Amino acid sequence: MGRPAMTRMSAVTETVPQTIATATLTLDTEGEGFVEITRDVTRFVADVGAGEGALFLFIRHTSASLTVQENADPDVRTDLVTALRRLAPADAPWVHDVEGPDDMPAHVKAMLTGVGLHVPVIGGALALGTWQGIYVAEHRSRPHRREVVMQFVGSRG
Repeated sequence: MGRPAMTRMSAVTETVPQTIATATLTLDTEGEGFVEITRDVTRFVADVGAGEGALFLFIRHTSASLTVQENADPDVRTDLVTALRRLAPADAPWVHDVEGPDDMPAHVKAMLTGVGLHVPVIGGALALGTWQGIYVAEHRSRPHRREVVMQFVGSRG
């Protein structure tokens, strides 16, 4: 048996929510791949005058998803597309194919990666790690218009 992990917790802070602010971000994708929306989300948090609270993101689609991923090396996103293709290949014997051979795999990929995110907001800023960015993952092969609902719940800065 190894030594137990060393853990530390910061001081606990409490905030009384003063606002719920909501906006919808609309973006066009170029087909399968990742579109970074970190700047748009950061602008929303600044525009609502966020202080302390939580940002909730929800994509209003079943064949695209949201993810927090590395934003430094684009090879990561290339490898993620490759991995998702392996997990849900277009040439599998899918029953649902009304919208094309890439539709059912897109639904599976969205189910695996998720349609919602929660990001803490501390001192008016997203509490993302150094190399983290927020992305829309487009799982269809052709371009689509996507909508992401952004909602901040918390105090004003």
